Amino acid sequence: MIIYHGGTDIVENPLIMTANKGRDFGVGFYTTTIKEQAERWAKRQALSRRAPHAIVNTYEYDTNEKQLKIKTFGDYSMDWLDLVVSCRQNGSYAHGYDIVIGKIANDDVGETVQAVVDGLTSKEFALSKLAFMKANNQVCFCTEKALACLKFTKYERVQ
Repeated sequence: MIIYHGGTDIVENPLIMTANKGRDFGVGFYTTTIKEQAERWAKRQALSRRAPHAIVNTYEYDTNEKQLKIKTFGDYSMDWLDLVVSCRQNGSYAHGYDIVIGKIANDDVGETVQAVVDGLTSKEFALSKLAFMKANNQVCFCTEKALACLKFTKYERVQ
């Protein structure tokens, strides 16, 4: 499978990032199967960091020969929301998965999730609202064992 990571650096050797508390699936190296999504994120990061370049890194990933614990969310669900809320509320929350694949809580979705985190709305109401929102995806590599499945293939500067 081909996946992408958008940012401002060429990342030939990905690392588990622990600095960003409150990420959807906890600490990890975040990627997507959607190149356009990685491009948008790279441009956003370049703008906010005042970096000279927006970079999309491309990887091949293969987990066939590894014994990994992978959690895949096909759509928004109570299970997905429980995990995202737990990770956002507690930056040291350990879910025990090597890789988590699922919908991303982008700006619109993120506001709905944050309302749950802040206790302003119920999970049931949030899920009914999320059913109408378009979402991108993310593949989070949460352990070193998972990162070993990635093979850097190239990078591109995006405008």
